[in-house]
Amino acid sequence: MKKVVFASLLVFATGTLASLPAALAQDSGSQSSQITIKDPAEYNAYTNAIGQSAPAAKAAAIEAFLQQYPNSVVKAEMLEQLVGAYQATNDTAKTYDAAKRLLQVDPNNLRALTFVVYVGKAQANGDQAKLDDAASLAQRGINATKPPSMNDADFQKLKDIATPIFYDVMGTDDVTKKDYKDAITAYTSELKSYKDPADTTKGLALADTYYLGNAYVQQDPKDLLNGIWFLTRAAQYLQEPYKSNAEKAAEYWYKKYHCAQNDSACQTNLEGYDQVKQLAQANVFPPDSYKPTPAPPPPSPQDLAHQAIVATPDPTKLALGDQEYILANGSTDDAQKVWAVLQGKTTQIPGLVIAATASSVQLAVTDDNKQSQKADFTVNLKDPLKEVPAVGSTVTLIGTFDSYTQNPPMIIMKDGEPKAPEKKTPAHRPVHRPSGN
Repeated sequence: MKKVVFASLLVFATGTLASLPAALAQDSGSQSSQITIKDPAEYNAYTNAIGQSAPAAKAAAIEAFLQQYPNSVVKAEMLEQLVGAYQATNDTAKTYDAAKRLLQVDPNNLRALTFVVYVGKAQANGDQAKLDDAASLAQRGINATKPPSMNDADFQKLKDIATPIFYDVMGTDDVTKKDYKDAITAYTSELKSYKDPADTTKGLALADTYYLGNAYVQQDPKDLLNGIWFLTRAAQYLQEPYKSNAEKAAEYWYKKYHCAQNDSACQTNLEGYDQVKQLAQANVFPPDSYKPTPAPPPPSPQDLAHQAIVATPDPTKLALGDQEYILANGSTDDAQKVWAVLQGKTTQIPGLVIAATASSVQLAVTDDNKQSQKADFTVNLKDPLKEVPAVGSTVTLIGTFDSYTQNPPMIIMKDGEPKAPEKKTPAHRPVHRPSGN
């Protein structure tokens, strides 16, 4: 199934700052209460900068302060204020630059990490190294601890905003590297980080619900139960055309999980799937009541071989390919029923040459073996061949069934010889007699 592209749907994928929560831009002046600026001129410049009410004027004043006092004791605080001022002007480039400057003096600053990770993902634009860097900073953000200057409530509020962004970038990085196991861990952690389940029905969380479902069906081995759940959950809240795409993906894998291949009624009606949709709409994660019934396992090769014997009790009426399939896959009794009528019988064997010498030719006879370039017949020649057939050529040999092996599957013919070319019958021409005689 094709992966749905959500970039045009989600503001978070654009790299702009308009939709980032305003709490990220809140001023934090608590550091100044613990730090003393001894130079009166520096203190006046500081109070003038943070006292500006217009974001653009405040940003300009802070930039001037930092240029004049590059080693100020309040440098970290001023850079954090600068990040907030630039975000208030919705200037992505300057906010990103200010946040990176802040990380140089305060590597674990949660606000700065959030901005750099958030914008860095958008700016990566397919560059794996840049996305790796953003994911690495996201992991740092997940592990960040509360600074002494921030109270518990403010730090928790900031963590609630930043954590989903961090896990989103980590999951995206994992998916681009096809590391679906870690992507599942990241996206699951993201969804668990939302305190209000309603927040998972929109925006970033909704897109990543889809990507989580997709990761479950992309990994090896696939986890269809979880894949179906999260694809279905996403489909309940997405808008068109994304809703239809997610629904098709969810239904496709539901059929794979629940419906037998020959059960056309189940394939058409998707019995039980309406209940899955109702559950997925009401729950972020699968509840205990989510228990779709798996389809019965397909018949084994031995079962198929036995069905062929039952359907055609006279093995002589089976096609050569069916006879070979039963010899290779059937039970001892079924294989012996076929071999009893084949052994010692002479027949023509048309096939693709896989290997050949003057005394023995290996042929691929069935279509599957021809496609996989795998021999299923060995014809041992009665007399050495005068001309050895080329590998890849198609020939018809005559031989007598001599023996067979089931593992590896191979039928051995003896007294082989090339099929004689068909003789062309001369065209009969009427005799023309001279007229008048």
